[in-house]
Amino acid sequence: MKERIQVLLDQLRLQGMAVCLEDVLNNAEKKGTATHDVLIELLEREYRHQQERCLAGRLKRAKLPWTWTLDTFPFKEQPGVNKTQIMGLAKLTFIERNDNVILIGKTGTGKSGIAMSLLRLAVLNGYRGRFYNAQDMLNELYASLADRTTSQLLRTLANYDVIVIDELGYLTLTSEQINIFFKLIDMRYQKKTTIITTNLDFEAWYEVFKHKELVDAMLDRLNHGCTVIRIDGPSLRVPKSSEKHSEEHPEKQKPSQR
Repeated sequence: MKERIQVLLDQLRLQGMAVCLEDVLNNAEKKGTATHDVLIELLEREYRHQQERCLAGRLKRAKLPWTWTLDTFPFKEQPGVNKTQIMGLAKLTFIERNDNVILIGKTGTGKSGIAMSLLRLAVLNGYRGRFYNAQDMLNELYASLADRTTSQLLRTLANYDVIVIDELGYLTLTSEQINIFFKLIDMRYQKKTTIITTNLDFEAWYEVFKHKELVDAMLDRLNHGCTVIRIDGPSLRVPKSSEKHSEEHPEKQKPSQR
């Protein structure tokens, strides 16, 4: 009977139950556990297994380049960041409201670290998210024009609960890329959350995107229900040649949160 159940579980792809079946049944025989209690335990094991698989899938699809978290962010080293404000965002109510977050600051001040940490936290809490470097996203959108998959790609990007667009700065853009990017922002407006990191204040966006009317419309959508965080502080990047720092803090031998 056990072998038959095992085969059926494998055929049904109930791997959570299949892995623990023998142990659960053996314990049930020894303790005289009721049948319904055995069934509940097996179903709970399967549920946890599927939840873990779903989480692993969401994290993989999010394409996070680093496993940074807010717990590891060096708030003490970055006086330009209001920890209370960031931890308020960590409650994720801004995602429930479909609000946006824009982090503005110089290179190395922690913008990307905060954005990635918020995205990771969102994914851990069941939201579907994706991290993108701004230039890579725009290049992918532009490439989709060649095989006529732009509409499909836009729908995919528009449906993510949270998207991080990292390093929106002085980019090399075609008019097609500018138009498609605006289309994406318009599709996500008041429906999904977008987190943007940039070293440019809003006035400089006109130079990047060139069309004043389009930039006006894009900023109007992004800033509606948006938390704008300006980080005016020192760079958190650690010089690789700093042997003393390496000896004192060996755990920081990975890229610092930008």
